[in-house]
This record gives sequence, structure tokens and C-alpha cells, in this order.
Amino acid sequence: MPKIEEPTAAILESISDGVFTVDMAWCITSFNRAAEEITGISRREAIGRPCSEVFRASMCETDCALRNTMQTGAPVINRSAFIVDGQGRRIPVSVSTALLKNKNGLIIGGAETFRDLSVVEELKRELEGRFQMGDLISRSPSMRRIFDILPQVAASGSTVLVQGETGTGKELLARAIHGMSPRAGGPFIAVNCGALPDALLESELFGYKAGAFTGASKDKPGRLALAAGGTLFLDEIGEVSPALQVRLLRVLQERTYEPLGATKPLKADVRVIAATNRDLVQLVKKGSFREDLFYRINVVKLVLPPLRKRREDIPLLVEHFIERFNRSQGKRITGVGSEVMAFLMAHDWPGNVRELENLIEHAFVLCDKGRIELKTLPEDFIAHAPLNPARCGMSEVRRSIEAHAIREALKRSHGNRRAAARELGIHKSTLFRKLKTLGIS
Repeated sequence: MPKIEEPTAAILESISDGVFTVDMAWCITSFNRAAEEITGISRREAIGRPCSEVFRASMCETDCALRNTMQTGAPVINRSAFIVDGQGRRIPVSVSTALLKNKNGLIIGGAETFRDLSVVEELKRELEGRFQMGDLISRSPSMRRIFDILPQVAASGSTVLVQGETGTGKELLARAIHGMSPRAGGPFIAVNCGALPDALLESELFGYKAGAFTGASKDKPGRLALAAGGTLFLDEIGEVSPALQVRLLRVLQERTYEPLGATKPLKADVRVIAATNRDLVQLVKKGSFREDLFYRINVVKLVLPPLRKRREDIPLLVEHFIERFNRSQGKRITGVGSEVMAFLMAHDWPGNVRELENLIEHAFVLCDKGRIELKTLPEDFIAHAPLNPARCGMSEVRRSIEAHAIREALKRSHGNRRAAARELGIHKSTLFRKLKTLGIS
């Protein structure tokens, strides 16, 4: 087992980069203070374990930097990767490796240093005008307002109502709230209230005791029990029947519930986040949704805008999905062609972000490398696109993005062009010129 001399160990303890060493069996033999802080794993837990169990990096399974160094003798310098820390968070890092040799020049193991790039990545996102929480990513001002209050919402523990069209990312937002909340260490349990019949939904939520009905041979915990200590996400809550709404109201009011067939109430130790694509105010007026339940879930309301109202996010989302599918499918797609981007910007996206994700995934099936071109997009998408393929290009894309951003800024500033120019970060004369060029009144 490699032994680190005391002066060297003292130096390693004082630096801000994480450092660990392994023996020839890939078990960790040393783990410095910075490695503990970055990974969230103590030295006592790490030493003696295989490095892949502790340093859970994106390259461990396919292209381990340390293994390459051990096999070739060549060091790896500043290779980008990400690790998953003890709390399950992804942390961007740069990795360097080297061989460990004894006094006789024999290889006795390897050393790896890694630098936390979280601050660098955050600064890079700010310079690009983008921001991200969990899998939610945007540069739209309308989304920025949600991102700005999300830490306070997550910390509050209050019930949250997320409204938005299908495919806008309501569950992603709920997961982001859970991940930033004091309950992040607990489970996140999602229930689609619109996908189950009323009787089945009731047993799924509350569980049942043995003998509660024919076929109930043993106790079954419901989603409320499974979510204890964490978050229960009730998707499409507008589809719940009035009878079941009464039982949900008791959960939110009294923080108790009774499984089917039970005689004693149980404590509901959950934070509830509800979501819907319907107008609950109108449902309350029609009498199909209880007013008291509406006020219980409407403590904090977050409204996700549809993709057609934040088109400036389309290029960013395309890049995000390409990076994800490249990692999961082992491909090297570099981006989308200018014609494709023009079609994406012109589309109204009734299925929102989910529709865009599915479109990129479809293109990945037909595209092995290089850029995604029109021929890899679904035929029905091209057929219904409001663009003429002969005239679309990067200039059309640029005009579309600029026109949308300007119209939205003018709308938010109630037509005040000076305020709109200030929000867009351009001089007022530049805005006046673009209004004329783009034909915006």
C-alpha cells in the first residue's frame, strides 16, 4: 500500500484541489481534506474502498482517466468531467492523473487530483445569460423571475401549486424545489392523478389494511407513507373527483390520513406540491373543484410559461438535449443546421419543452455524427412548419429571436421603449433601428 510521507501529506492537506491515491487493486489509500469537502465523503468512509464507489465520475465506466494513466504511463491533464457527491448532486470537475512509484521505480499505484469547477460553471452561465436549477434551464426573463424566488419557496415548506401547459416541465420544477428544500434527503414521490381511476387513486395515495376489500391479503403503504420525510407531487390535481378532494383537504388541514380499512389516523409527514394544466379558478366557479382545497394548495403559485412565449430558450434547450443524448447514446452530434434552427424557432410547440426533447431524440435515431439536418426531422413536423425551406437560414433565425425578445421586452415594459432597451442591454437608438428593420410597431 503506498505510504505518503508526513511533509507531503501536510502539503496535500493545505491545497484546495481534491487528491486521492489508489493501490494496484484500485482501492483508495489516501484522501485529502479538499477531497472530503468536494465529494461530501469522509476520509474514513473513502479509504479502503474501490475508487469508483467513492469518486463517482462520468468517466468511471467508459473512459477512466486514472486507468488510462496506469495502462499507458502517460499523465492526464485537466480533463473535464462531473462527479456525483454524497448528496447526489452533480459537480463539474477537471481531473489530472499521475503514476505512483516506489524508490526502485516500480509502479505501486496512481494519484488523481480534481478541481471543483462549480463556481467557474456558474460564472460561465451568468456570462452566457443562462441559469439552471436541476434539469430546468433557461435564459428567459419570465423564467428568471421563478428562479429568483425558488430558494425561498423551497426553504419555506409551504404547499406549492405549479401551473402550466402540458410539457412545460412542472415535475422538473417540483423536483428542483424538493432538491433545494430541507426535505431533500427524503423521497420525492410523484402521482399522476389524471392517469388513475378514482378508486385506484385513493388506494394508491392512502394505502390500505389487510381485509379492507376482497383481495387485500396484506397491508400496503400508500404514496403518502412512502413520501414520509420528503415531498409528494400531485400532478394533474384538477382531475381529482370531489369525493377524493375531501380526503386530500384533510391531509393538508390536519396533516393526517387514514388508509382504507384503518381505524386510526396516521401522521402525514410530507410536503405537498400540486400541479395542473387546467384553470382551477374556473373549475371552482363551475363547482367541480372545492374552493377550500384550492386555497389550501394555492399558498405559493408558480406559473411556467409555454415554450412559444420564451422562444429565446429554444437554442439553449437544443444544446442541452444534444449534450444529454450524446452522453447517453455515445454519439458526437455537434449541433443543428441553420435550416433546422429556423424551423424550430418558427414552430409554436403545442407540446412545449417535452415536444422539443422528443424531436431532438428522433433526430438522434437518424443522425450518427455532425449536425442535425432537416432530413432527420419527422416529415409531419416539416409539412406543418410555417417556413419555406428555400428561404430559411441563420438570418431568419436571428430575426425571429430578436423580434420575439423585443416584443416580449416591450410587453413587460408596457410599451416603454427606453425601459425595453435598458432591459435588453442595448442603446435606445439601436432598439428604434431594430423596430424599423423588423417591422415591429
